[in-house]
Amino acid sequence: MIRLITALFLILLTTGVKAQQTLHVLAFKSPKELHQFFRWTGKDIPIVSGHRGGMIKGFPENSLATFENTLKHTPAFFEIDPRLTKDSVIVLMHDATLDRTTNGTGKVGDYTWEELKKLRLKDPEGNVTEHRIPTLAETIEWARGKTVLNLDKKDVPFPMIADIIRKHKAEAFVMLTVHSPAEAAYYLKGHKNQMFSAHMLTPQVVADYEKARIPFSQLIAYIGPRVKPENKEMYKLLNAKGVMCMISSAPSYDKLKTPAERAEAYRNVFADGASILESDLPIETAEAIQSILPAKSAKSIYFKKATFSDRF
Repeated sequence: MIRLITALFLILLTTGVKAQQTLHVLAFKSPKELHQFFRWTGKDIPIVSGHRGGMIKGFPENSLATFENTLKHTPAFFEIDPRLTKDSVIVLMHDATLDRTTNGTGKVGDYTWEELKKLRLKDPEGNVTEHRIPTLAETIEWARGKTVLNLDKKDVPFPMIADIIRKHKAEAFVMLTVHSPAEAAYYLKGHKNQMFSAHMLTPQVVADYEKARIPFSQLIAYIGPRVKPENKEMYKLLNAKGVMCMISSAPSYDKLKTPAERAEAYRNVFADGASILESDLPIETAEAIQSILPAKSAKSIYFKKATFSDRF
């Protein structure tokens, strides 16, 4: 009997170990910590953002499985795409239609959540996987204590986005992509600590945000998809205000043919002056920039490892 009990205990113990996974996390206790993490100091750790979570074989974009897979390899935050179902449930889906990324067809908004639950997501190569479309609510709860979510602007009304952040008390780890000072001002009325990823492609746009009195301490600036001479002015202008600048390689350097070409391009983005690189290939990006990571940084306290139950 003792041997049987011992054997059963070992089986349970082994099963428990297999059900655990270690993730690289970005965990913030308050909006203030989130603001401090994204504040430019000149001695910061290069930050990787996973565009739609990342895009590699076997892992669909905008899925919890992909987010977790990326965090197994590197700390990162994620740009994701909220869309509205026919019955007003917010789900993650970049396209307005289902055809490219699921085994369904037609418009997302023509289906109820119960109907969408039956579909399965495709990976970047078009292979149908076991993974399903997640809701924004479950994604927010999954992200708590693990990472930061950057919600892109799709078809969800602003009040619904503001409400779900408030309902889930997610101000410390959810930021919003905005395309104008007016959009940022709307959210600040109800969320004074809201963090933003703002499209700022020219000095005039920076001036517009300043005129509207949008707190620069609560935003990062997306300045385009490429390294170019004009970026220098933007770095100087925005860094002086404590703002980190982000380049997205999704439409540019991620398309280069070889890993070596991509790695060099990723390093050049940071050498040029960017603080954040958004990529379809966040794991590859993180590996490429290992050699340029600073030996010491005050921001190191926010980069941690933690063990969680494996939900997949």
